[in-house]
Amino acid sequence: MAPLLVLRCCSVEFLKTFSRANVFLMRGASIFCAAQTQLPVHSQRGSTLSVQKMFLFSGKCTADTRLDGKTAIVTGSNTGIGKCTANELAKRGARVIMACRSLEKAETAADDIRTSLKDVKDAGEVVIRQLDLSSLKSVRKCAQEILDNESAIHLLINNAGVMMCPRQLTEDGYELQFATNHLGHYLFTLLLLPRIIKSAPARIINLSSLAHTWGDGSMHFEDINLEKGYSATGAYGRSKLANILFTTELAKRLQGANITNVNTYAVHPGVVDTELSRHFDSIIPGTAWLYQRVGGLFIKSPLQGAQTTLYCALDKKCERETGLYYADCKVKSTARRAKNPETAKELWTQSWKLVGLDENYNPFQPA
Repeated sequence: MAPLLVLRCCSVEFLKTFSRANVFLMRGASIFCAAQTQLPVHSQRGSTLSVQKMFLFSGKCTADTRLDGKTAIVTGSNTGIGKCTANELAKRGARVIMACRSLEKAETAADDIRTSLKDVKDAGEVVIRQLDLSSLKSVRKCAQEILDNESAIHLLINNAGVMMCPRQLTEDGYELQFATNHLGHYLFTLLLLPRIIKSAPARIINLSSLAHTWGDGSMHFEDINLEKGYSATGAYGRSKLANILFTTELAKRLQGANITNVNTYAVHPGVVDTELSRHFDSIIPGTAWLYQRVGGLFIKSPLQGAQTTLYCALDKKCERETGLYYADCKVKSTARRAKNPETAKELWTQSWKLVGLDENYNPFQPA
């Protein structure tokens, strides 16, 4: 048996010399790996070292909850964490709505899931809907299609996102990462919320990240499109901070409306082998390759990355918890910037205006 391999990274700043990128910043992270056998080589795309037998620090959802008769929505579920999440929920009997930007990719992924579950007793149905979170028009259309066709929504997993892309504005005129990772999910959630409340008990899970510590910690309400200065990592960090602030504020407002059986969760999945790294080379050429090859020692598989999402969706231990932040299937503390109630309140107010919700709309009224 190989000896215990301990890799302790008290302040990991992978590729620190590339200060402009800060791609692998993992402040305060301690990574413990145990090698019991020779490292297996595996990759979602043929390049990454998988250390599935080494991730002692990677939490695992052990809940045996069935989801028969339940409806779940997973955004961005044609690949990576979202696809693994959709597969597991369908395996447990849920009707899973895969809300994805590309219908072609979504259908291919849905077929993969159906094939993998063909011999699974009482597996649930998998359906697809088109959802481009960078387009508020698309968000409204998808939400309405779901409301027209689904009498209940028990799980909403806001999984989709973009990461560290060059500065772009959406068709609505908003910075792409903030628009896709926060504004799109904010609007999608609030449009579906009356049906979710009607279907309670229900859970809403927002995928955030340890990257909420990146950047200067400001939401830049006075410069929402970051025209005065743009950093791909800082913009991504802002969007992930927004995910946490939205989670906590939504929990607070649900409780204020005396709705106690709809809970919210913010999740850090870990550093995962997904397609989110596709924009790395636009920051510094070669970093995507380095992330996949050298970073493989620290990267989880999509299935491992889905575990905390599944824990928050399924486990009874957290069914009475709300508004908290989770990593490796445990409640974790966020950075101080994510604990400011005034910032969370202002983000809600500004987001309401940015997505164009009517001032008389009440998302807390069951429908």
